[in-house]
Amino acid sequence: MSHGPRSGLAAVSSALLAMSRHLEVRDVLKTIVASARELLDAEYAALGVPDDHGGFAQFVVDGVSEEQWKAIGPLPRQHGILAAMLHEARSERLADVRKDPRFEGWPKAHPDLVDFLGLPIRDGDEVIGALFLANKLRPEAGHAPCPEPEGGCGFTQDDEELLGILAQHAAIALTNARLYERSRELTIAEERSRLAHELHDAVSQKLFSLRLTAQAAARLVDRDPSRAKGELQQVAVLAAEAADELRAAVVELRPAALDEDGLVATLRTQIQVLDRAHNARVTFAGHGVKALPASQEEALLRVAQEALHNALRHSGADHVDVTLDRRGGGAVLRVTDDGSGFDTRAVRHAGRHLGLVSMRDRASGAGGTLTVESVPGKGTVIEMEVPGG
Repeated sequence: MSHGPRSGLAAVSSALLAMSRHLEVRDVLKTIVASARELLDAEYAALGVPDDHGGFAQFVVDGVSEEQWKAIGPLPRQHGILAAMLHEARSERLADVRKDPRFEGWPKAHPDLVDFLGLPIRDGDEVIGALFLANKLRPEAGHAPCPEPEGGCGFTQDDEELLGILAQHAAIALTNARLYERSRELTIAEERSRLAHELHDAVSQKLFSLRLTAQAAARLVDRDPSRAKGELQQVAVLAAEAADELRAAVVELRPAALDEDGLVATLRTQIQVLDRAHNARVTFAGHGVKALPASQEEALLRVAQEALHNALRHSGADHVDVTLDRRGGGAVLRVTDDGSGFDTRAVRHAGRHLGLVSMRDRASGAGGTLTVESVPGKGTVIEMEVPGG
């Protein structure tokens, strides 16, 4: 191995423990890649989860900057050596990947890979991913990449065996994370079904009574105005009661994840889902935020969801960045996109189109403030601050 026995065992143990700590799939993938790269002293590492259409549903890299990753372009397809690992379920250890007859090149901004080690990640007979490393580093040369892999400083058989152990545990961690997310999805679906029934039972009778009373008032308005007035007063009472029932039901719509995981974890999970579902890169960072009053956490979550919806559906943004930071005893949420932006002076039109009125209402209802900065062609920044409890 590339490590001594004591340091090697400690490094493997640390990597396996790190993988087992996470339940969200994206976090598990990132941990696997970072652990593999560090454990085997590689310059680059990547893990691809295949889809059913010749591409990758997820592709996580380590050792490449965010700017470089954006410049590389679309995710790779299942071809060449990646396809061999996925479809033939075998490991690949190459002195120079560029000289392999299956090599088909890479985009202009892609880093130059030389020595290469890749293994499939298998769950039983199913290949659920491909994990690979490139450019073995040499500790004696200050961790410089190996310039001449044929000279013997590339990946070794010991490296391949170690990566095989990591891949086996990666399969377990990834499968567990998928089961966890599926369980969460089923719980959410069940909760939505329950709330739909409660909304129907709580409000439908009130609305039915309101409709009948309004019809009675319409029939009486010409021949008995005083009785029509009484019926209209009853309409107002029923409408107020229906509004109260709706508010009570909406309070129960507070996401279960907020109570179970807290605001930071809930935002991180939702943003990871959006990042996978959209072409735009969606990122999240949370720093030092403590638990807030329930009303403030829910308002921050709803404003974040509305701002993300606007950025991803309407702005044409390539990158949306969400941050949640502690400020005094409270917190500040910031959603920044590089999309088309809009003229904030046209506040009425923008308010209706972008849901800004709703976001401001949520912010003020939680005792907070909302600010919006946007310029046509230069993106949008939405910031919400709450005071805490």
